[in-house]
Amino acid sequence: MDIGTLTLLLFGSMLLCLTLGLPLAFSFGGVGVIFILLMMGPKGFYIIASTAFDGWTNYLLLAIPLYILMAVFIERSGIAEELYDAMYKWIGRLKGGLAIGTVVICAIFAAMTGTGSLGTITMGLVALPSMLKRGYDKHICMGCIAAGGTLGIIIPPSIIMVVYGAFAGQSIGALFIGGIIPGIILSLIFIAYIGIRSYLQPDLCPAMEEKFSLREKLKAVRSLILPILLIFLVLGIIWTGAATPTEAAGVGAFGAFLILIVTKRLGWTMLKDTVSRTLLITCMSFWIVLGAKCFTHVYIAIGAIDLVQGYIAALALNRWLVMIIMQFILLVLGCFLDPLGILLITAPVFVPVTIHLGFDPVWFGILFTINMEMAFITPPFGFNLFYMKTLVEPLGFSLEDVYRAIIPFVLLLMLGIAIIMVFPQLVLWLPGTMMGK
Repeated sequence: MDIGTLTLLLFGSMLLCLTLGLPLAFSFGGVGVIFILLMMGPKGFYIIASTAFDGWTNYLLLAIPLYILMAVFIERSGIAEELYDAMYKWIGRLKGGLAIGTVVICAIFAAMTGTGSLGTITMGLVALPSMLKRGYDKHICMGCIAAGGTLGIIIPPSIIMVVYGAFAGQSIGALFIGGIIPGIILSLIFIAYIGIRSYLQPDLCPAMEEKFSLREKLKAVRSLILPILLIFLVLGIIWTGAATPTEAAGVGAFGAFLILIVTKRLGWTMLKDTVSRTLLITCMSFWIVLGAKCFTHVYIAIGAIDLVQGYIAALALNRWLVMIIMQFILLVLGCFLDPLGILLITAPVFVPVTIHLGFDPVWFGILFTINMEMAFITPPFGFNLFYMKTLVEPLGFSLEDVYRAIIPFVLLLMLGIAIIMVFPQLVLWLPGTMMGK
């Protein structure tokens, strides 16, 4: 059977499993196991055992449970409420100030947790009722919370970057540092959009009338101390070379644990629930990684990567057109698949093609990460859209309202991708300066 037919059968089987509602781990792993059996016979099963051992003992992937633990600790620390109170007192009197403050807090959470949903869930509980109570437009409220939460995907530390680095063979430290400027740019784009719309349409985000003294404002600033210390602790030891990203994850998790102690939120029941939740999410992630690696090994074994590269060479397309096509494919996949699944499906093909075309794989990794950020809020199946639906249903809002709210922010993320593509040094300058990348 030729490579093209095998590729269609392989991906067709995987998509059929996903359509039938099977979990990602079984969709990838099940198809991989069946094709290994068909192509190599029972003796090929050693690939599964060796893949499990190599994948689950990968030192780089050890960072995943540590960053998850750090994120869950932060969620339980009560920092979000204190940060929102500080933003409320400082910029609440600006038109759109509460929505802008929500994006800023999501960015701070992103720099502490590395996840794309924690900021959305937390700020949906803390900020959404406050903004609606003060007459903010429901679509601005839902949009800034759902989109702001996705900043955890691009602002380091990022779990998606860890997985991309492990699969693409790229420096996770370079990816982390390369994501700093794009993360700031995307945050500023969101803030600028909210500010401009609030100025042009004052009724959307009315200014708060309540006044606070300078003493009250300065007292509220204290809530920034612990988050900033944790951010500098995790990223600082990576930048200085004092620790690898995996070691920094351990330091960050311990730092988040100390924050629980300082804020007097630590308790035995809470600690038990936190560890259990971390274990659940980690096990789910690692089974997905195992299934995807089995799928990837079969995909590579049939020679599909050479086939794709041959097709691209035969088409004789401009390399930038190929890059745009890849971004479009990622956008479409993001409408239907989990970001981790998209990464595991496409990275084995896209990364070699990127290198073959002469693009920097770290730069492509940041573009990839922004696309995965967009996948969290792209209808119809973006994760954060369903989180928002759960949060707003008791308030009488529908999933259609959430979809309408997020469209401008999806377009803003597309603008961010375009900016990074036109100006690659926005990604490459900082790693080159700090790491000689």
